[in-house]
Amino acid sequence: MCLLVSFAPATFWAIIGYFVLLSSTRAEGRVRMLGQVLAVWTFVLAALIPIAAAYITVAGLCPIEAMLNAAQ
Repeated sequence: MCLLVSFAPATFWAIIGYFVLLSSTRAEGRVRMLGQVLAVWTFVLAALIPIAAAYITVAGLCPIEAMLNAAQ
């Protein structure tokens, strides 16, 4: 369940990374390089969120599942 929920923030960060990358292509010099580094960082963050959620789900540490199991 945590894996499915993690796609929302991952999508958000991927969209932010795209717009940062798009705006950095219109800049020059160090601002362009900083924008590209920042865009790569946001793409890495967007990839790490589902990876961490998959680990949490497989390890059985998902608090969402714990709440659903407690309600039954």
